[in-house]
Amino acid sequence: MFPSSSLSASTGFNVHNLMKNLLLVGIALTTSASLAPAQTAAIPAMPLEKQKALVTQYCVGCHNDKMKAGGFTWTKLDLAHPDQNAEQTEKVVRKLRAGMMPPAGLPRPDAATLSAFRHALETGVDTVAARNPNPGRPTLHRLNRAEFANSVRDLLGINIDVAELLPPDSMSHGFDNMSDVLTMSPALMEGYVRAASRVSREALGDPDALAITKTYQISRVLNQMKHVEGTPFGTRGGLAVEHDFPADGEYQFKVGFYYNPTGPLFGQMQATGMKVLIALDGEKIALLDVDPRMTLAKDGLKSPFIHIKAGEHRLTASFNETYDGPIEDEYRMVDQTLVDVSAGSLPGITALPHLHELSVTGPTKVVGISETTSRRKIFSCRPAEGKDDVPCAREIVSRLAKQAFRHSPTDSDIESLLNFYQQGKNEGGFEIGIRTALQAILASPRYVFRFEGTPANVAPGANYRVTDLELASRLSYFLWSSGPDNELIELASQNKLHEAANLEHQVKRMLADGKASSLSNIFADQWLHLQNLKDVSPDLYFFPDFDRSLSVSLRKETQLLFDSIVREDHNVLDLMTAKYTFVNERLARHYGIPNILGDRFRRVELTEPNRFGLLGQGSILMLTSTAVRTSPVQRGKYVIEVLLGTVPPTPPPNVPPLKENQMSEAKLTVRGRMEVHRHNEPCHSCHQLIDPMGLSLENFDATGVWRVNDSGVKIDPTGNMYDGKRLDGPVSLRDAIVGHSEAFLSGFSENFTAYALGRVLDSPDMPVIRSIQREAAKNGNKFSAYVMGIVKSNAFQMRRADEAPAATSATVAP
Repeated sequence: MFPSSSLSASTGFNVHNLMKNLLLVGIALTTSASLAPAQTAAIPAMPLEKQKALVTQYCVGCHNDKMKAGGFTWTKLDLAHPDQNAEQTEKVVRKLRAGMMPPAGLPRPDAATLSAFRHALETGVDTVAARNPNPGRPTLHRLNRAEFANSVRDLLGINIDVAELLPPDSMSHGFDNMSDVLTMSPALMEGYVRAASRVSREALGDPDALAITKTYQISRVLNQMKHVEGTPFGTRGGLAVEHDFPADGEYQFKVGFYYNPTGPLFGQMQATGMKVLIALDGEKIALLDVDPRMTLAKDGLKSPFIHIKAGEHRLTASFNETYDGPIEDEYRMVDQTLVDVSAGSLPGITALPHLHELSVTGPTKVVGISETTSRRKIFSCRPAEGKDDVPCAREIVSRLAKQAFRHSPTDSDIESLLNFYQQGKNEGGFEIGIRTALQAILASPRYVFRFEGTPANVAPGANYRVTDLELASRLSYFLWSSGPDNELIELASQNKLHEAANLEHQVKRMLADGKASSLSNIFADQWLHLQNLKDVSPDLYFFPDFDRSLSVSLRKETQLLFDSIVREDHNVLDLMTAKYTFVNERLARHYGIPNILGDRFRRVELTEPNRFGLLGQGSILMLTSTAVRTSPVQRGKYVIEVLLGTVPPTPPPNVPPLKENQMSEAKLTVRGRMEVHRHNEPCHSCHQLIDPMGLSLENFDATGVWRVNDSGVKIDPTGNMYDGKRLDGPVSLRDAIVGHSEAFLSGFSENFTAYALGRVLDSPDMPVIRSIQREAAKNGNKFSAYVMGIVKSNAFQMRRADEAPAATSATVAP
């Protein structure tokens, strides 16, 4: 229930006390079901005495109380009861699964013996876990920025720039949907209140909107020599944005340009006859002539005021492309044309003008609000003139609250929302009343948080099944990063969602929905660290062909590869071995793939084995490089941590950086400099583990382009992996990773499950991960098998209640 609030001119109402009060609501859900024992593979059991003998022969020489190599000693782990120190056991299992123990160069048993030993440890832990399952207890789960924006999109039909409304979310274990870091602060509370006000006004429009200026800027590292996606065909450069026009009225558009530091227009030698096209939803609304004599002092061109209807529209500004063909200049500008803006006014240089910003000012002369997609979604009815408006308001508020709160609102909820409606109506009529009620819905903790309650009859510390409505939210935020739709809510309201047939049907339906792209754009993006590409900027003097459109395309390529695994339900291992990829013209040119034109990404078959799978994708290779060179250490660490799911060694303190080539000295290859760097301990032991994998990728430069030489010397990609396998390039490294496919699939399962649950996993969760992985293996490791394994697991469907508070004793003074 909402506490009473008074309206204010700035936000429409005051919800601070509302949020503070409801944040005090205790929520603890736990689960009560048994964990089915994991299916055992056809691996012979290893007797306890043989396990002890193996450890004595191969392990305790380093991992004893005196040496404590890696901070681990076998005296802390009882092989007869590996469950009693499950955390240490899981560390051993992880290392064995990746083939990292015993270390390279030391004697090791054969692969079958190591596999049997690992299986014995896993079985010891899993058997005990099956008798006492622990589904976990996530903390209060706040919607992160992406979930907030996606839920608004599905509720109201508008796309909001959430970066303008809410601060970035903290990340935990690589993901930004982990409940342990999705906390609430007073500043963040204010942000959600402001966001609710902004979104409600944008959804309904604002006839009282003041004329303001909104400016969109274009980065100087974004090339504008070619067509930009989203702009009209036949144009080049510029930008395309989704802009919300709050009311029907007149708006003015201004474009700014890049200039030479001394004042002249960048590209002035080619500017004669050029025009800038301003378009709305693909239709021309203004055509502005570019004046080659423009200087920084004049700073751009303005359109006349133009009448625009309210709503969200695609707004573009771009140059009319008046010619295209071979360039015969003595020197051709590189893709990063703005690496030196002073070159833009030199004769003999093909440097075209570049837009720097687009500004929108308005509205003026407001005449009303046209019907928009969001208004049609909101106003499902209108009160008849002279009739009672409350029944219509009740219908609108009930429908919106049901989807926003992810359950049917109670009578008390509706009455509270109608109080907000009435206050808004008193100030400005029916529409202002609905807007105020909508703002209350979006600012409510019931929208911002995913509450899960503990039934009254559940004992402290007991497991219990979450309600179907809570299951619906878990499912939708897992597969869609958004709230459940009406079909899910209706099925859950009938308490039928948890039934096996219904649950499987809903999972298949949701995976086929376009909203499942969040699995590629959010989960895969964060699992593979692709979001860090926005901060990667190769030095333009070393890599002059780099521009921001390249890194954007590289990120999209990897997301589309993962999306194909989802949509076509492939074996997850195909991420490593796929003989196809997705490219547009910019990316095809970077890879040397012919006959690809335009911005549209299309699937292409690969013929070069070095490009197969993730290891051949420029996104991964650029992520694991520095601004001026490759980084075999970062690449090797990425393979161990992300692709093999194992924690890499922690570097010792005060390690000196790799020495860079100096102009006055003979240049060494990266490999040569690394050999000098790791010549002394403590660098050597870690580098011999990591470096060979990174060096096997040395033929790819820091932007992912294939090369043969480094600093004028032929590249040597050879080395030995930690398990003794010979490496001689990307193909051999890929084969080595596939050879440790259990490690790759286990790492994927662990990350995917953590993302699905929205909480950090710990050693008690590992039996569940193994069960999911083994069941998926029976179905060819198909992507859908992992999804169903997670959804059917106790960890997903159940929860553990809070433990009873510890008893306290008090001493009473006589």
